[in-house]
Amino acid sequence: MAEPYRNSDQNSFAFTSATKRWPIIITQAIDAVFRAIPGPSDELKTKEGRKIVEDLAKLKYELQHNRVLSPLRDDGLPDIAHYNDALAALGEPRWLEVSWLFSECYLYRRIATYFKTTTAWNTFDVFLSSKLTTLRSSLPAILELAHRYSSITKQSTFTDDASSLLFDEIFLICLWGNATDLSLLTTLTYDEIQSLQGSHARKESEKNILSNDLDKIYDLLTSLKSSGQQERRVDIVLDNSGFELFVDLYLAGYLLSQGLATNIVLHPKNHPWFVSDVLPSDFAILLNALQDPVDFFITKNENEHEIKHELKTEDAEAIKGLFASLATFHAEGKLSIRTNKYWTLQDPFWTLPEHTELWEDLKSSELVIYKGDLNYRKLTGDAAWPPTTPFDKALQTLGKGSGCRTLALRTCKADVVVGLDEGVDERLRQEYKDNTNDQSKRSWAWHGKYAVMQYCDGKA
Repeated sequence: MAEPYRNSDQNSFAFTSATKRWPIIITQAIDAVFRAIPGPSDELKTKEGRKIVEDLAKLKYELQHNRVLSPLRDDGLPDIAHYNDALAALGEPRWLEVSWLFSECYLYRRIATYFKTTTAWNTFDVFLSSKLTTLRSSLPAILELAHRYSSITKQSTFTDDASSLLFDEIFLICLWGNATDLSLLTTLTYDEIQSLQGSHARKESEKNILSNDLDKIYDLLTSLKSSGQQERRVDIVLDNSGFELFVDLYLAGYLLSQGLATNIVLHPKNHPWFVSDVLPSDFAILLNALQDPVDFFITKNENEHEIKHELKTEDAEAIKGLFASLATFHAEGKLSIRTNKYWTLQDPFWTLPEHTELWEDLKSSELVIYKGDLNYRKLTGDAAWPPTTPFDKALQTLGKGSGCRTLALRTCKADVVVGLDEGVDERLRQEYKDNTNDQSKRSWAWHGKYAVMQYCDGKA
């Protein structure tokens, strides 16, 4: 069994995250709370806000001075005991001694307790401002997709070959999320799709997908559709809000309209998590933006540092049309969200079968799509597997025979990676070695340039 990455490993991204990224994130959280403190106009909120700032500053100090991780404050939610029991089992670990996955989840869960134990700040999303800025900056990409939506979601529009290419395009957009290259966007005819398929940008992106099982997903969903099976549910365990959530909803609309799924279930987090992860409230923000794009993207775009956009009438109508489609699917019960405390536990997903109700629900789905880097880390235990380890082996209890089909759509932003061909990791390490000719770091996998689309059929 491979060992999990630890913060003490100076050749890993875990060390970089713990020593460099996390203090910056905490500082930004302090700034966000400080700006939101109302002053004398609201004595309770001001008092509680100052205490949150104090707690965040203490957390930052403990992290930077490698202090012992303290038990989490009881905020009344049922997962606190789960965290504290795991912490007790580790003894008195220090920040740079524990596994990266445990400590990073602990970090965000501890931050959440500062807000959950207050009256006036209980529902405050400390990361909301950066989410809104990112979403507003994505308007050009949203427009490109919105103008194409009605054409790509019509039934029987494409030949089989064009349908397959269109499927690939939309999944690629969903894969790259906020890193989407607009030259990858879907075109409307077979000839245009073929042209795009041969474009430089498309080839560049495909070259950076190191493991690609997308053809298996197309075969799966089209065969299920052809079988006449009445219920064909697809689940998406979400990653980031903003434009990435937009493209996740876009994928959902496409799959539903083409009959490649009859129901889509989306799984967000319960509280602010890893800065930009999707909360239930982020759905409302995004859908309100699509329903009234002028208000969100133009009228309320007051930040002087943000890019100012123009929105023509036909642009606004295209976005509203997309909203109307998604709203209809939701009203019909075909598009829904389900929350569960499990998604913010510190556990690898190997423990999913122990959470019987959630696990049985996921097994009733035809396909569970896990988005993003953190979900991939949890799927694989964030462990130092040899990179040629088969994906199904790294999934452990979620692998072959588990009863659940798993698809990971992940741009690489951490060390863990499996399912690569022999020699790929070595070649990339050679390309990305630093000036000391040191190849001990897997730095090629830290910045989102490369991706994997990996599938395991646990129902086979």
